[in-house]
Amino acid sequence: MPSSAQHRTKLVKTYQINATDTGSPEVQIALLTERINDLTEHLKQHRKDYHSRRGLVLMASRRNRLLRYLASADRKRYLDLIGRLGLRK
Repeated sequence: MPSSAQHRTKLVKTYQINATDTGSPEVQIALLTERINDLTEHLKQHRKDYHSRRGLVLMASRRNRLLRYLASADRKRYLDLIGRLGLRK
């Protein structure tokens, strides 16, 4: 199920750094994680949906690049974020 605009807004508010932040790595990673989780559930039912699987791989690699950037830029924020999102690293 795709995220609604209200759900996306709630995610942005949860992970933003300041009141006007919508594009920090934390927000981008949180939104990508939500989309990845939704698409993973979709692919459990539709195993042969290879086009969506490609999108999932691209989103996961983008999230991985953002996580690597955040880890090199600010290790404390990185550790806090993966703890809040429940990601393995």
